[in-house]
Amino acid sequence: MLSELHNSMTGRWERDGLSAQSWIVVGVASLVGAAAFLYPFLLPLVQSDASDRARAADAPLLFALVTLLSLIAIAFELDPAGDRLGGISASKLVALLGVLVAANASLRLVPAFLGASPIFALIILVGAVFGPVFGFQMGSLTMLVSAFLTGGIGPWLPFQMLGAGWVGLGAGLIPQPVDPRRRLALLAAYGAVTGFAYGAVLNLWSWPFTAPGSVEDIGLYWNPSLSASESLQHYARFYLVTSLWYDAFRALANAAIVLLIGAPILRTLDRSLAHFSWRPWSAMRSDTEFR
Repeated sequence: MLSELHNSMTGRWERDGLSAQSWIVVGVASLVGAAAFLYPFLLPLVQSDASDRARAADAPLLFALVTLLSLIAIAFELDPAGDRLGGISASKLVALLGVLVAANASLRLVPAFLGASPIFALIILVGAVFGPVFGFQMGSLTMLVSAFLTGGIGPWLPFQMLGAGWVGLGAGLIPQPVDPRRRLALLAAYGAVTGFAYGAVLNLWSWPFTAPGSVEDIGLYWNPSLSASESLQHYARFYLVTSLWYDAFRALANAAIVLLIGAPILRTLDRSLAHFSWRPWSAMRSDTEFR
């Protein structure tokens, strides 16, 4: 097709370039993660002490599941028929992911100011260039590797992996304008939005246990007697009071970093993609197939 010829000449990788199996694996991980995050809304009648024990037991299981599914998604790309990835061989794809994850994980060592961290900008840029599945793997594995570097291993880690993975996945789903300035502005705006969204989602893993055993309802905390709608109202107030300004620093940092260094990084990633996607003319379809 003409679109395939254009992609091969420009180095642009089609969004569905990864295998259907990888999409399924990432979809399963996202559904499981969504259920884990929505725990206080899905199970409003669970006793607080029982839910605390269940949550503590679920964290390592969720960690193992998310990590395993991310690795399975990578394994699906280790297929001899690597040409299905828009001409990018599977070994090059996995090697590139490893280099990008290692580089981004090392940025976790940079001191962060409140919620601001440089790691999200690269997750967003990589997801925008290589697509949603690659972006999800970039985000989740960055959190995994960086946790070992910084000693940040705990029950929060699988939730951080999912949250960062969704940031990369969303970056691969948003439109990519041809104009570089519009593309950069759109990614900066996405970075600002996800700065707030990441914090709002991550709070959910610990919110039910912020004030366990509290007998006075001040409209902020979760307790098992709340309905789903009441839980939503309590959480909205909790987020506004405790996290909004903290997450504002992350949102501003995401947008600022993307605007400051996004252009050269996007050009480098696009060139890498074009280099990996290059195929000799003899390996492409004949002219008759484009008529």
